[in-house]
Amino acid sequence: MADPLPIAYLNGDYLPLQEARVSPLDRAFLYADAVYEVMPVYGGRVFRFTEHFDRLDRSLREIRMAPPYPRSRWAEVCQELVRRNGGGDMYVYVQVTRGAELGRNHAPLPEIERTVFAFAAPPVVPAPEKIERGVAAVTAPDNRWARCDVKSTALLANVLLKQLAVDAGAHETIMLRNGQLKEGSSTTVHVVIGGEIRTPPRSEQILPGTTRDVVGQLAARAGIPFRAVDVSEAELRSADEVFIGAATFGTLAVTTLDGRPIGSGAPGPIWKRIRALFEDYKRELAGKPIEAS
Repeated sequence: MADPLPIAYLNGDYLPLQEARVSPLDRAFLYADAVYEVMPVYGGRVFRFTEHFDRLDRSLREIRMAPPYPRSRWAEVCQELVRRNGGGDMYVYVQVTRGAELGRNHAPLPEIERTVFAFAAPPVVPAPEKIERGVAAVTAPDNRWARCDVKSTALLANVLLKQLAVDAGAHETIMLRNGQLKEGSSTTVHVVIGGEIRTPPRSEQILPGTTRDVVGQLAARAGIPFRAVDVSEAELRSADEVFIGAATFGTLAVTTLDGRPIGSGAPGPIWKRIRALFEDYKRELAGKPIEAS
C-alpha cells in the first residue's frame, strides 16, 4: 500500500503526520480501548459519511463512551483533512480513544479527555488482474472475541487471520463459526446462489458493514434478489459466485476458495453487475456536499 498522505489531525490540530504524538499511557496503547472508522473519499467527498459516523457512534456507545464531537464537527474535520491533503480520491481513517490517564487502571472507566486522531491515505486501487480474474481466499475458524459488531482497534485476531491468507498466497481469509459463514478478516462476504445475493445477517458476531449495505441498495436498484440470511459452509463452497467488500476498495470477486474454484472459476455476472453499479454510484455522489445529519 502507498504511504499515507502528509497531513494528519490530532486533538484539534492539523499537523504533519510524522510529527503526531500521543502518550504511551493512552488507553488505546495499553488496552486497545478505542474504536475507529475507515471512509473512502471520491472526488473530494467522503462516501456515505452519515452511515460511517452512525456506526462510529454505535461502537462508542457499546464501549460506554460519548462521541467527542457533534456530527457537524466531524464533517469539518473530514473535509479539512481531505482539503489539506489535496482533495480527489483517498480514504480517511478516524480513531477515538478513551484517552491517557496517569497510570494503568482496568477500572473504573476514567472520564478523561479523549484522544481523537485522523489521517488520510491514497485510495486502494485493485490491480487490473484482480478485477479481471478475481482473487483467492482461504477459510479458517473464527477465533475472534464475541463482540465483532464493535469496530474496535483490538484487531490482533484479524491480523493473524489475514496473515493466514498471505501465507497461502491468497487475498483474504473467510471465517467460519459453527458451520456458518461470518465474514472476512477485513471484509464482508457475499455469496450468489441461484441468482440471489446472500450475506450473513447482522449479529454480535459480524461487523455491520457499510459496503454490504451499499451492495444491498444497488441490488435493489437492479432488481437482483438480496437477502441477509444464514449461509452454511456447504452453501459457501458450492455457491455460483462469492465476492468480498470493503470500504477501501469496493468489491472483488473470489474465484478460488482453499484452492478450489468457485463456480466457473472466473468473476461471475452478478458481481460484474454490482461492480458496474458501484462505479456509477461513486460518480453520482462525487463532489456533492456531505450531509452531516
